[in-house]
Amino acid sequence: MADDSDRKRMFWAFSILGLMLIVSLWYYSVHPVFMYIVTYLWFGVAYGLLLQWGRFCFASAWRDLIAIGVTRMFVGIMIAMAVFSIIMAVLAEYRLSTFHPGPLGPHELIGGLIFGIGMVLAGGCASGTLYKIGEGNGTSMIALTTMIFGQAIFVDIGGWFDQLLRNYIFPRPAFTLAEKLYGKHPGLAKMLLADSLLNTIIPILVLFVFAYVVVARKGIIRQIAQQKAASAANGEVKTSFSDELRGFWYMITASKRTTIAGVLIGIIAGFHVLAMQNLRYKFGIGNFGHALTALGLEGVSKRGTVFDPGYWYITTQEAQVGGWVLHKLGWNMMDNIYFGMSNGLPDPWWNPALLMSVGIVFGAMVMALLNREFKFKKPTKELALWGFLGGVFMGMGARIALGCNIGAFYIRVAGGDPGGWLFFLGMGGGALVAVRFMNWWSERKLKAQDIEIEIE
Repeated sequence: MADDSDRKRMFWAFSILGLMLIVSLWYYSVHPVFMYIVTYLWFGVAYGLLLQWGRFCFASAWRDLIAIGVTRMFVGIMIAMAVFSIIMAVLAEYRLSTFHPGPLGPHELIGGLIFGIGMVLAGGCASGTLYKIGEGNGTSMIALTTMIFGQAIFVDIGGWFDQLLRNYIFPRPAFTLAEKLYGKHPGLAKMLLADSLLNTIIPILVLFVFAYVVVARKGIIRQIAQQKAASAANGEVKTSFSDELRGFWYMITASKRTTIAGVLIGIIAGFHVLAMQNLRYKFGIGNFGHALTALGLEGVSKRGTVFDPGYWYITTQEAQVGGWVLHKLGWNMMDNIYFGMSNGLPDPWWNPALLMSVGIVFGAMVMALLNREFKFKKPTKELALWGFLGGVFMGMGARIALGCNIGAFYIRVAGGDPGGWLFFLGMGGGALVAVRFMNWWSERKLKAQDIEIEIE
């Protein structure tokens, strides 16, 4: 029988869902086109529920892989991307995809490196930061705050980012692997071959083999050998190729919860793309900025657009919050390419992608409450510093790469964009640097504490 604390958790969880339902009905009552915003909101809720349930975080994946040799999170993320890549190819064939590749270049590698450092310092990637806020993590709240305002300042101050975009990033080629090999509209079979199999699934299998051989194999084979030794008559044990296959499969299925969450996230991400494209057809818009303009609402860019990716994405909508606040305080944030020409600065309540991020936070909060995992965690001064710096680095990296662990890696790779792997390599390198720094910092602190104890 549930105790009072369980009843309170259930009450708050369902109250949050009820409140979002009321908000959704309000949007529809204002104008039917705002169901576009509501759809973003509820897909955000779905992402938040699954991220929290599966403990999905790219920072944790890299940190666990590098620092303690645990592959669980890494495997789950890759499985999610493989499933999503197949769905994306099918949607692209039937003109139901909102995906577009990004400019290919070293900026993705550099941005990934900076972002990777930041996500380890902050203890969460862009998506992980949002779901951890839903759990009450104070460090993640600080990281999000600095990421919000850091990005806005970064893209406007000095005008250098405009020059980077105009002269270097935007002129670079943008294509999917299928388009590069076969031209525009190559057909489903060729997209499945190039974008899904060659660009996504085969590299993932190679990474799985690498993770097994370098990280997981030693411990798994030791367990298998111990099991065989216990049943062997003479105590002699030799591992075979079948043992290696068994160990490889064990690594992939070690955490069924994470793997299942990965598959479900991939499916949900596919349905998200499908839903947004169908709504664009329904309302006759190519971008939600067109709807805002028709309704006489402000905040669109000079091209009449707002940030509206049509798929799972994080960081740009957060940057818009910072830009919107600073703009209201008198700092002209519309005199740059990033906000003024591309993404606009709509009021937060008319910002479709921002409602998706809000949904992620509240979806994670609902799941955390149901799982008895919600608790406000006040950060120490040291954690607050790491959160602050981590948010700054993640924001800088995301802007240079034109995306974060979701928009510059997960979505791009699954969509057939080979540039996503550049961000992945950079992110891994940044994570390695940050993990080694954090280890050095921890060892330094322990030595200092030992000296203090000896003096006392």
